Amino acid sequence: MEIAMSTTESVLDHHLETFGEQDIEGTMEDYTDESVVVTNMGTFRGLREIEGLFEDLFSEFSSGESSMTIDEQLVEDEFGYIVWNAETPENVYEFATDTFYIPDDTIEFQTFAGKLSPKE
Repeated sequence: MEIAMSTTESVLDHHLETFGEQDIEGTMEDYTDESVVVTNMGTFRGLREIEGLFEDLFSEFSSGESSMTIDEQLVEDEFGYIVWNAETPENVYEFATDTFYIPDDTIEFQTFAGKLSPKE
């Protein structure tokens, strides 16, 4: 199990690093055509749909006025979990969480939930 945990942790760390750098190619290395991301904005399946989701997120988070803080990061076997908050020129993410299922070297399934408020 230790191998799975270190692989899970390294994939999660890579994902968070490339997201923070807004590196779309690096971020997409963590997914496959079989990957699924479930959010309150819809379900995104496969590389093409997931890349579109991240392009939209990177567009929102691209402003120098944007900030994001990881409040908690846990890894348990093949699962990763983060709690975070953020602020962009468009939204305040008061509370957000992502859960990742990483059975091998890629994110097979991810969920997002959060309380966000549009800025006026």
